[in-house]
Amino acid sequence: MNIPNRRIVLAAAAALLSAGMLPPALAQAWPGKPLRIIVPFAPGGVTDMVSRTMAQGLSAELGQTVVVENRAGASGISGAEAAAKADPDGYTLMMGNISTLAINAAVFEKLPYDPQKSFTPISMVARQPLLVAVNPALPAKTIPELIKLGKAKPNSLNFGSAGASLRLATEAFNQAAGLKMTHVPYKGSGPAMTDLIAGHIEVLFDAFSSLYPFVQEGKVRALAITSARRSPLAPELPTLTELGLPKVEVTSWQALVAPAGVPPAVSERLVDAVHKVLAKPAVQAQLARQGVEPVSSTPQELARYADEEMKRWKAVAQAAGVKPE
Repeated sequence: MNIPNRRIVLAAAAALLSAGMLPPALAQAWPGKPLRIIVPFAPGGVTDMVSRTMAQGLSAELGQTVVVENRAGASGISGAEAAAKADPDGYTLMMGNISTLAINAAVFEKLPYDPQKSFTPISMVARQPLLVAVNPALPAKTIPELIKLGKAKPNSLNFGSAGASLRLATEAFNQAAGLKMTHVPYKGSGPAMTDLIAGHIEVLFDAFSSLYPFVQEGKVRALAITSARRSPLAPELPTLTELGLPKVEVTSWQALVAPAGVPPAVSERLVDAVHKVLAKPAVQAQLARQGVEPVSSTPQELARYADEEMKRWKAVAQAAGVKPE
């Protein structure tokens, strides 16, 4: 029997790799070096926090260091483009979210990546509600009072948004409630909250974990949350669904993806690792303290959910007259 030439063996292995198939021995060798999770947003936000929690858990699960790399800019587009163009070897991941994997397709005419085709879905990771807050000086202590006030004087209320996802969530509220509020864009949640506290804007929809500390300090007034169920961290706050606005059920969500073309054996190991991390009580408790709910899924479930979200927010954007940039 002839022993295969080493070059032939390596060439065959390379061909299998490019075809997305890894022999068991090579699959078991992965990961052989540190991984990175690209976060398409600045440090400190909920996507960054979730990513760092997952990086720590995946490091222990995979036996390799997992680092977080923040690539902020252009509503997450810069980081998403970098992740989409990375080598599909399983060593580069991205913590996508509602913006990068759904809403950007509704508000930008051309993206340098395709939310559906540029990535290999791994798993949903987390979700949390938005909180509806107003300036304390506003004479509205409930959602019905806010709606009544807004209808009495159309366009008299200003709402802020730090990004397309938060703007469209507020536009969905406007459509469901029959309101007309004036949009004021911000480059980040921090400046929007500062202006809400100062009274330069009256209404703000933002992530629960970002806004609730200001509610606790009495600097802003919380009226409701946008999830289907009340938050255990603020059980006194009603949901918009309870208040008769089920179409405004909105969650800010995060999901782990990899560049398109990652070998199935590698993506399967990633899926398994993510699910094991999210099942750990310590990880669940860490996320819960931030008002974040851990949520895992199959890659197929993630792909379907992201597609549904994309279609939903495109419809909201069109109804609100938000033209793609």
